[in-house]
Amino acid sequence: MTKVTYHLPDGSTEHVEVEPGKTLMNAALRNNLPGIVAECGGSCACATCHVHLPKQYTRFFAEPTDEETDLIAYLDAADDESRLSCQLVVADSEAEIHVRVADSR
Repeated sequence: MTKVTYHLPDGSTEHVEVEPGKTLMNAALRNNLPGIVAECGGSCACATCHVHLPKQYTRFFAEPTDEETDLIAYLDAADDESRLSCQLVVADSEAEIHVRVADSR
């Protein structure tokens, strides 16, 4: 299991162990974490699972697809660390990954 620390919009943090093969979105939803709405259920169609993934953790995930990049381009709070958590599939790792959940208010 990979340890993921979610930095939530209210300033709090939640530590979650995520099974390999699961997405950061799935883990957030299973643990009732606020900020990840996931209206499309993880099909990369809505961008309501927007997170900021610091550069030091990008090596743990596949590069964003064109579809993901296109959706992110329309987000007001997008930056160079923006990713969609439905596209971030966790591998088995001993590292602790940190991700900041975008404030969707």
